Amino acid sequence: MSLSLRIKFERHMPKVSKRGEEMTQSPIRSLIPFARTAKENGIEVLHLNIGQPDITTPQSALNTLSTYNNDIIEYGSSEGVESLRKEVKEYYCEHVSPIEFNDIYVTTGASEAILFTLFSCFDQGEEIIIPEPFYANYIGFSHTSGVHLVPVTSTIDNGFSLPKAESFVEKISKKTKAIFLCNPGNPTGNLYSLEELEAIAAIVKEYDLFLIVDEVYREFCYDQEFRSVLSLSGLEQHVVVIDSISKVFSACGARIGFLVSRNEQLMGTILKYAQLRLCPPMIGQHIAEACFANRATYIRQVKEEYNKRRLYLYDRLAKIEGVKIYMPKAAFYIMTELPVENAKNFCIWLLQSYQKDGQTLMLAPGEGFYLNEKYGKSQVRIAFVLGVPELERAMNILENGLKEYKSVELNQTPQSYSCI
Repeated sequence: MSLSLRIKFERHMPKVSKRGEEMTQSPIRSLIPFARTAKENGIEVLHLNIGQPDITTPQSALNTLSTYNNDIIEYGSSEGVESLRKEVKEYYCEHVSPIEFNDIYVTTGASEAILFTLFSCFDQGEEIIIPEPFYANYIGFSHTSGVHLVPVTSTIDNGFSLPKAESFVEKISKKTKAIFLCNPGNPTGNLYSLEELEAIAAIVKEYDLFLIVDEVYREFCYDQEFRSVLSLSGLEQHVVVIDSISKVFSACGARIGFLVSRNEQLMGTILKYAQLRLCPPMIGQHIAEACFANRATYIRQVKEEYNKRRLYLYDRLAKIEGVKIYMPKAAFYIMTELPVENAKNFCIWLLQSYQKDGQTLMLAPGEGFYLNEKYGKSQVRIAFVLGVPELERAMNILENGLKEYKSVELNQTPQSYSCI
């Protein structure tokens, strides 16, 4: 092909959508190219950037994979396999709040449950009030659905406690349709009290809003009792709960989540989207059913293990000079403020330029969990998804890396490190 003809074709190449171009990249995965290069150079990367548990999936679920012998992997119900929904209903009635199995739809992970909720509750340009920092992928979900997130900022100074009710009321406009909480919190590891939830419930009822709550981490609460918003009275038509087997059963790749609501009209609307994608993964649903059938002992042991990690991590971080921390109450995350000006640059530097005994560390830059660009610049989210021996090595890397990075930071320009 001649040069002139090649230029002509290049000038007329189709363009991707503006929506796609404007979609934000996940801060949890954005540094993967740097981690990949480090591994190619023979460096072992300790991953504390992503909520991928290292704990073995329940054996009953693994056995389901080895004994699955259907001749055809067929479509299932759009709402989800009825036997699984009934198993989940029993779990909810025992541990969360009395519901009916028709109040539960099975989704392709919690991600699809969130998208179905946004598509069904909101029109283009309507608004959700949400405490920040929050799970970074909420930004992508809101962008996909054309919904605007309106942040109410919490701070590390009080362990990211829920802001006062007045802060939410101040953000309400004619476009406000819902309040969205993540409880227990990702990325903060916070757990909202009954009093805090009741204050939000009062706002929801007064202004006739939806209350959407991501409760994926409910089983990992260490210092106080978990209360689901499903247990609050008078919210039957307001509440939507998001759930998943990914974290509690260490089954992220099964891609099974749940959407729970007593609002029949809303569930009828959501069903249209569920039918559009036909059905959630059938093999994943068999795995989920096996998880719930043998849950009690497994969940207790996993919670004990995460608590050990939580206490160790808090103790180590508290001893590192200049680091600001708090004790996370739940989940397996902590947002930590480091003595650096730009935590993303530091995270990239760890992967590109630092190693200790052949290992380095991958963290999630904190700024990606905020909508307000001025927040989180010096923060990182740490997921304690590795055992204590691995956490010990990771904290050694962090502590020594911070010491060495001081001289690097003094000499680098803002463009020294760029994120792909």
